[in-house]
Amino acid sequence: MKGTNEQRAGLLSGIGAYGLWGIVPLFWPLLKPSGAIEILAHRMVWSLAVVGIALLALRRWAWIGELIRRPKKLGLITVAAAVITVNWGLYIWAVNNGQVVEASLGYFINPLVTIAMGVLLLGERLRPAQWVAVGTGVAAVLVLAIGYGRPPWISLTLAFSFATYGLVKKKVNMGGLESLTAETAVLFVPALGYLLWLGAQGDATFVSGGAGHAALLAATGVVTATPLVLFGAAAIRVPLSTLGLLQYLAPVFQFILGILYFHEAMPPERWAGFALVWLALTLLTWDAFRTARRTRAQAARLAATAATPTTPERTSPATGADSSYAAREH
Repeated sequence: MKGTNEQRAGLLSGIGAYGLWGIVPLFWPLLKPSGAIEILAHRMVWSLAVVGIALLALRRWAWIGELIRRPKKLGLITVAAAVITVNWGLYIWAVNNGQVVEASLGYFINPLVTIAMGVLLLGERLRPAQWVAVGTGVAAVLVLAIGYGRPPWISLTLAFSFATYGLVKKKVNMGGLESLTAETAVLFVPALGYLLWLGAQGDATFVSGGAGHAALLAATGVVTATPLVLFGAAAIRVPLSTLGLLQYLAPVFQFILGILYFHEAMPPERWAGFALVWLALTLLTWDAFRTARRTRAQAARLAATAATPTTPERTSPATGADSSYAAREH
């Protein structure tokens, strides 16, 4: 019963995390007239405040000293912080400039980019279905480039930056809350410096926009940290395959919002490109489930073989020889 409740809680946490990431395009336009860079700077500053309070409540500080003593790991955290800055900033700009659908495409193709980076950078070997999926994804980008009259730079930048972020995070191997704290700590000083400079120029909207606008800018910390905390709760309670499926909730919600709420155009060539991407993701999902099922079946067979007791050979009391052999001899 406890295991079932844990899985249910993990599933709800995962749905909550990806659901919040999916509807976050509704939040960024509320922060206008703040520009994307100003919003990004506030997101960095207030995120550190939120995760700092969370760590204080949980009393999880021991990792900080260990991180400071490991410059290589600290360097990777800095790289992760730089990459996620590009991702966050571009995403906010895209949403507030009528590019929600193209932004959602970036997170649709992110799994394909992650697989391609695994081959190119880590020397991983792909199964045939994965090769077909990656090839279909490349075809989708070409179709969209023809339709747009240019490569879908927003989608590609979001996909590659987030895939790079995931690769670096894998090497860092830290918990979600701790990693976010370290990254926002790296970003805090330049972000705060930019906000102070903006205020000195008289261009900051934090004060001039009124108390309500200031509260919304401060809420960027909560908007950033809440889904990450939910994701961390899901990651330790549900299988990776389930998380892999849940990750498609975010771009699906973003795509639907882009069409139905923001009323962005979807000409035929864009539909064709998205259809190819969805076909590639369907292939990936099917291959992942098939491989997982085979792996479980193989593990079950090995476990059954290991658990089968070996029948000891019976021996003749007189000679110590195999009794069946003795019977045949007599």
